[in-house]
Amino acid sequence: MKRKGIVVALALGMMVPALHPSQAATKEVKIESISFSGSRVPTTAEEMSKPFSTASVVVKYTDGKTKNFPLTYKQLFKTTDRFKMSNGETFSAGTPTDYYGDPITDKSVDGKPVHYVSDAPDANSLLRPMKDGSLYLVSHYEYDSLDNAGNPAWRRVPASMTLTKLYQNMKTGELKIATVDKIDFSTVNGLWVPCNGSLTPWNTHLGSEEYEPDARSFEFDTSDKPSQSTAHLKDFAKLYFDDEKKANPYYYGFIPEVFVSSDGMTRVVKHYSTGRRSNELMVVMPDERTAYFGDDGEYTMLFMYVADKPRDLSAGTLYAAKFIQTSAENGGAGNLEWIKLGHATDKEIKRIIDKGIKFSDIFEVSNEPKEGFTPVKQYSGQGANYGKIEYLKLKPGMEKAAAFLETRRYAAMLGATSEFNKMEGLAVNAKDKKVYVAISDISKGMEKNNQDPTDHIQLPKVKAGAVYELSLEPRQKSTAGEPINSEYVASSMKALIVGEDLAQPDAYGNKANVNKIAGPDNLSFSEDYRTLFIGEDSSQHINNFVWAYNVDTKKLSRILSVPAGAEATGLQAVDNRNGFSYIMSNFQHPGDELDHFAPTAVKLEDVKKAINATYGINQAGAVGYIQGLPNIQKLQEELKKQQKAQQSKKKK
Repeated sequence: MKRKGIVVALALGMMVPALHPSQAATKEVKIESISFSGSRVPTTAEEMSKPFSTASVVVKYTDGKTKNFPLTYKQLFKTTDRFKMSNGETFSAGTPTDYYGDPITDKSVDGKPVHYVSDAPDANSLLRPMKDGSLYLVSHYEYDSLDNAGNPAWRRVPASMTLTKLYQNMKTGELKIATVDKIDFSTVNGLWVPCNGSLTPWNTHLGSEEYEPDARSFEFDTSDKPSQSTAHLKDFAKLYFDDEKKANPYYYGFIPEVFVSSDGMTRVVKHYSTGRRSNELMVVMPDERTAYFGDDGEYTMLFMYVADKPRDLSAGTLYAAKFIQTSAENGGAGNLEWIKLGHATDKEIKRIIDKGIKFSDIFEVSNEPKEGFTPVKQYSGQGANYGKIEYLKLKPGMEKAAAFLETRRYAAMLGATSEFNKMEGLAVNAKDKKVYVAISDISKGMEKNNQDPTDHIQLPKVKAGAVYELSLEPRQKSTAGEPINSEYVASSMKALIVGEDLAQPDAYGNKANVNKIAGPDNLSFSEDYRTLFIGEDSSQHINNFVWAYNVDTKKLSRILSVPAGAEATGLQAVDNRNGFSYIMSNFQHPGDELDHFAPTAVKLEDVKKAINATYGINQAGAVGYIQGLPNIQKLQEELKKQQKAQQSKKKK
């Protein structure tokens, strides 16, 4: 994807001719480098309870001078903030709506009905400006941590997205809210656990549906105490459709695409041809056809999709990766082979779902080894077979249904690697043809385990996780020898940045080195800054961080910490919106699971008290952004103006 203007190469500097006022006309002053000066770690209960940063962007010129641009966190709104929606009702941004567009009510406390409100804002897509220059922001609300009675509400409560229209100060770039409204998902049976997301090259938003319900458990689990997966799905149907009988696991686990028109109207489609999995997110390559997916959970997989046509995800071919390990050092490395699962259109797969297909229509199952059955181990949505080896046999003629509705099970049967653990965010570096993948926790399936059906990945445990780099190549073939119709096929995978577990927690309770990543989750790449931004979701750092990693200089800089117990979400590097640059950045569930830490440098109760005063423990998250990044094009323009002014002065 080519961008207008000159891309900054931070390691080499940006060669833009200009004159400094103190120099002769014959001597040019150029931008030598742009880097991040990292933030210190928060050290007091007050600093630990809020978004915190002392970071800045440092621009260095060839005359030895530098200019600092301090970074600040700007909160747009909390999930508990109330707005008047298009249906005429006023309710909180984080409140989900049902099939009819009405706010969903929490009746967990007798006589005290309240609206559910998510404390877990996740993905952001700050869309490219419309023709009139207006800006829209799509945001996810992944789940509600607790209901009003204090019971876990994850997956039980339907999820939602908002569309926010923003005012942009054309002098400072500051963003403010014009309107907030709910996006309607009634045409696609609602929205299930939308985790991360991405902005397409054609300016639409790709969402996600994570931790898909397990169809095998749903069909066969008839006990009085059903699996979590089955119970969650039935509760979801009650709240969304007001009808438990409409619960169907094959409605969820797909990629929704949100189209936004210039007048702020939205349209949603789910792409069934991209396959069904625990979608962290889907990221499209510069060819506008090839895409990769994060598949979150235990024993998950790496998938690639190649659309038939650019900018059209309604039909394509789906592949699954086999990892051929070449090293176990420093987070590991390996080559990738691609197994073709099949080709489908959205309409084909939707017809199969609408006809009422069940798990038993696709597979025969056995609870023990049996001739003709293939052993697989894969994430099964906390169903009755969660964490167990399954023995499966495909029924005749069910290849397409298996490939696109039971994508992970079918891929594992064909020999793809199903041992990835906590595969989270992805980002693409277009210039270098690299994809970055976050593995939040290198453990479980990624460790050596000869009891698993396959053991392709055999790495030492690193609970702090790593970010991996995938190299993209043209003219690749599938394992069957068929050409893959893409110039962006990942051929290898190696660890790029690795966290460091501590033998003993530090004084703040951190279980991993605070000067390295831990639990990398959200990823976003800035082509202008040549920088990979990393947001953490970690049980290893008491305060999760947002990092900037320059891919040329290899410098890692902490640029933000979010409230203790919160996850850093909604990360999106925005190089240019009407001449301004931003890093969109949210946080969810502040104060969550703090009892897992035992700091001695601060009192944990003081941290909790400070968080509770502002956000409430597991009550409210926030949508916002990091402001202060200089826009690269504006820096260029300033140098050019300076040069012209000096030339004009000299002539006079």
